[in-house]
Amino acid sequence: MKVEVNDPPSNTKMHANEKQGFNMPFFAMSGLFGGIAEQSVVRARENYEKMKAASGEMADIFRETYSTNAKGAADYGAKFIEISGANTDSAFDFFTNLMGTKSLSEIINLSTTQSRKNVEAVSAQNRELWDLAQKVATETAEPIKKSFTRVLRKVS
Repeated sequence: MKVEVNDPPSNTKMHANEKQGFNMPFFAMSGLFGGIAEQSVVRARENYEKMKAASGEMADIFRETYSTNAKGAADYGAKFIEISGANTDSAFDFFTNLMGTKSLSEIINLSTTQSRKNVEAVSAQNRELWDLAQKVATETAEPIKKSFTRVLRKVS
């Protein structure tokens, strides 16, 4: 079977940039989509630059916070070592005094006194460590909170 292709009648004019069924020329539509795509690219670049700047600021915040936290941890460790030294000295003093006792009543009296001192000392030491831990947490968290709020406001 042979299929014949007929040319359109000569009185029908069809422009190269028009498609049948569309009233708008093809190039006009591509220009419209090109403008939308261009705007999207510009917005994406702007958002990328904002996020890049925010990321840099956040990295700086983390470095500063890490430094503050490391200093706080070092202070806490130093206080812990100081407390351990004081407790060791107290224990040696107790054993030294215990060696000099001559009666059971002196041993009981010395032990009772030492126990009371230990309870008071441990209570005070725990309070010091707790206060120091709270200070470190506050010094670490507050700048992060303020900085993140500032950075997020810039980005949005």
